[in-house]
Amino acid sequence: MTKPSLAGDSSTLTTVVANPKPIADDETCPGDMVLVEGEYCPKVELHCRHYADKPGSRYQDFRCIEYGPSSCRSNSRRHLRFCIDRHEYVPPGETLPANHKSFTHAEKICKSIGRRVCLESEYNFACEGEEMRPYPYGFSRDSEACNADRQDILAATGELRDLRATPGSHPRCASAFGVLDLTGNLEEFVAMDGTNPVRPAMKGSYWQPGRNFCRANQTAHDRYYNGTETGFRCCANAK
Repeated sequence: MTKPSLAGDSSTLTTVVANPKPIADDETCPGDMVLVEGEYCPKVELHCRHYADKPGSRYQDFRCIEYGPSSCRSNSRRHLRFCIDRHEYVPPGETLPANHKSFTHAEKICKSIGRRVCLESEYNFACEGEEMRPYPYGFSRDSEACNADRQDILAATGELRDLRATPGSHPRCASAFGVLDLTGNLEEFVAMDGTNPVRPAMKGSYWQPGRNFCRANQTAHDRYYNGTETGFRCCANAK
């Protein structure tokens, strides 16, 4: 028996499955960003048909091999329109996305380039689209599409290995909007919607064999935590 996964606000059941609408870049967003626009469901129910790990194991509900169509459990969808970085943030002159970055680093760097930290809802929508895909590329898990499900994540010392991939090296790890690496690669900091003061969450689940689906988040760390696996991308208001 499969278990549904819920995320977002509370409301009444409505099932809506729309076709994804890839939107091309134009002057509305800078050239290294993607325009994301459409109707976002704040609370989604995911229907996993079967998991990768055996019942009774520690991570039995983490890695879903195949999902059925998602259901929107909000009273209504919310129109979103914003710009998001196509790739995770790469410092000038470097080739790998920046790691060992905290939420405070993300705030400072995004502000310095005229952008802002993405809201969790924006990250969700850029990843799943109106079709509410569990994975950016669809409903069936593909361990080779993104930099995820690596089995060699620990060094002999027990420390986490740095297994960052260069931007664009996993072209199939693309959402319906054309945003890359929203699952896998780095675990990215976002701002949780409706929190004051703003609370950070982490999205993407990096290269580990973890949840790695669009709605998954990690909220155990504060705004100063950083590690081998942590990075970010920026968002901006669309013109």
